[in-house]
Amino acid sequence: MGNKLVLVLVAVALVMGPKNVSAQNCGCAEGLCCSQYGYCGTGEDYCGTGCQQGPCTTASPPPSNNVNVADIVTADFFNGIIDQADSGCAGKNFYTRDAFLSALNSYTDFGRVGSEDDSKREIAAAFAHFTHETGHFCYIEEIDGASKDYCDEESIAQYPCSSSKGYHGRGPIQLSWNFNYGPAGSANNFDGLGAPETVSNDVVVSFKTALWYWMQHVRPVINQGFSATIRAINGALECDGANPTTVQARVNYYTEYCRQLGVATGDNLTC
Repeated sequence: MGNKLVLVLVAVALVMGPKNVSAQNCGCAEGLCCSQYGYCGTGEDYCGTGCQQGPCTTASPPPSNNVNVADIVTADFFNGIIDQADSGCAGKNFYTRDAFLSALNSYTDFGRVGSEDDSKREIAAAFAHFTHETGHFCYIEEIDGASKDYCDEESIAQYPCSSSKGYHGRGPIQLSWNFNYGPAGSANNFDGLGAPETVSNDVVVSFKTALWYWMQHVRPVINQGFSATIRAINGALECDGANPTTVQARVNYYTEYCRQLGVATGDNLTC
């Protein structure tokens, strides 16, 4: 079906955007802090303001609003997406709203920054991308992904690949490449490099990796409009005229979810 080709193309370059800043990742050795810019080290520059992981000396700032994400991602909202997947889809019996909410306990800042409308826009944006990447939560893994090589040679020293494992797209945001599986595993207490299949086998971990990627690479640009979120996820293959059809598909999902949540889309929708 047409969506399959789109999904494969999306997953191939999903995490290529952050590749240019591959040093900016968490997953530091014990005793080291991951700075606000994603570098490992000690001292105030690493463990102070903005510290993401490790023995941070400052607490993470609390969410800036009191939005309850579960009140926005209702059962009706979630089921309205997954119910559009074919009955034979693997994801139909994998992805659940309860699993998303469980994963959310590890990322309590998601959807809770800015105004209530800002929260709704962020949630609409995230689920628009989840919908596009998975075909309405149909796919757990990238189609034919296991046959592809996602071991990046430039980052292999820091994130060594296992010859018996594949780092192809998995989960709601189709996490890909060793340089993402490594830090995503460290951040979410699983062996991302040694057992990447965990993202396909444990639905809570699957949603956690999607939220991890979102908070690391998409949240920093969310205030620039939906177009910036596309660029952060798959800009290399879609933006600047590369694939306007898939860009528009993402925009359509976002627009519809904003409508359902009763919030304006904001400006800068296409990239």
